[in-house]
Amino acid sequence: MSDLAGDWVWWAVGIAAAGAILLVVLTEIVNALQRRGHPGAKPLRFLRTWVLPVAGLFALLAFGLRSPEEHVWTRIVATVLGFLVILLVLSAFNVALFSTAKEGTWRERIPSIFVELARLVLVVVGLGLLLQWVWGADVGGLITALGVTSIVIGLALQNAVGGVISGLLLLFEQPFKIGDWLDAQGAQGRVVEVNWRAVHIDTGSGIQIVPNATLSGATFRNLSRPAGSHQTVVEVAFSTDDPPNEVVGLLTQLAEALPMHDDRGRVSAEYRGAAKYAVTLVTASPALADSARSLYLSWLWYAARRRGFALDGDDSDPVAEPAAVEAAIAAIATTLRAGEDERALLAQGARLERWGLGETVQPEGVVPDAVRFVIAGSARTVVGAGAAAVEVDRIEPGDYVGQTALTRERASATVIASSPLTVLVVPLATLNELIGANPRLAQELGRAIEAKRARVVAAQQQARIRTR
Repeated sequence: MSDLAGDWVWWAVGIAAAGAILLVVLTEIVNALQRRGHPGAKPLRFLRTWVLPVAGLFALLAFGLRSPEEHVWTRIVATVLGFLVILLVLSAFNVALFSTAKEGTWRERIPSIFVELARLVLVVVGLGLLLQWVWGADVGGLITALGVTSIVIGLALQNAVGGVISGLLLLFEQPFKIGDWLDAQGAQGRVVEVNWRAVHIDTGSGIQIVPNATLSGATFRNLSRPAGSHQTVVEVAFSTDDPPNEVVGLLTQLAEALPMHDDRGRVSAEYRGAAKYAVTLVTASPALADSARSLYLSWLWYAARRRGFALDGDDSDPVAEPAAVEAAIAAIATTLRAGEDERALLAQGARLERWGLGETVQPEGVVPDAVRFVIAGSARTVVGAGAAAVEVDRIEPGDYVGQTALTRERASATVIASSPLTVLVVPLATLNELIGANPRLAQELGRAIEAKRARVVAAQQQARIRTR
């Protein structure tokens, strides 16, 4: 009874009661924070699970049982409690400074490696102070020895350490992030990894590793900043006989028709003298720049020959030879019911054109000025645009497009070349003369127009059903 009447009993009861109340309160707070997804739940859970029980044990030893400070178990518990408190403080500071950092602030830009290094330093300093307070250890000599050793190692490895420090400073500034496109040290590509030593750039033909120290001491371009559309300048040359205004119009028209074109930017083309031109392509990201440039130059080759321009000073076109035109006329003679006289008439007015893959041969809503007969390649007829586009039919050699030129109606669908396409262009005037000589041809073309119109209407109805 005398032992139960001792002060330690009341201390034990008080510590147990206070601990139980604190555990209940902390549990409710942690559950509420977890439901909200708040990062503060982690340090509070650590406080409830580890710090509070060990603190209760230390309080019982130090105040309840009145165990002297020199007692080994009291020191061990005090050491464990001090270490747990250090971890708790670090976790709380991490949540307060970095876990809740808003995008674009200096706290959000600090690389994780800086945070880890600062955490390591604080843990080492905290453990040193803890050993000095609890065990009376002399950490001054140890700190001095570590300082001297660090200086010696730093002098021996100053080149390597200098590169690491340069890399860390580069990471702290963060002039780029993962996913950005860089043009650095002859490597252009997307950043896929950034660490304390180097930046890994995916160039499309492999991963090029550029040391951070190299980047910090040189200039480079971040193609992804500022955010928005990306511009690529393409330089081309024509002949001095080509009218500059017409060439600029062609360059701009083709650039705006590219499937990679971003409507947020503005295409521009300028004449630089001496038959040289520069056109600015606009894409949604640098990843599309190379493909846009390649497709643009391909389309320009075909378009320049259709317009009679001398791209790179060369205005020759093999399909413009009379023999090629005669062969194309012979291929469609049956379709047009053309005899010798009609073939001669076609030879005077018809011409051959070539279109590149993906080019729009006939846009929707435009009145055609001629009928184009497919000689080689293929095309597709679509209604709508973008993701809502629906294919109406395929156009193969022997078929023709632009029948509404006869009725002066607007085209109800778009014709796009699905492969390099060669067509024989028969002007409206020539076609009218052919129809005058053969009225049955007008009936066949009329039936073709009606059949095409029916397919377009059916495709449009299908597109409306898809969008509902």
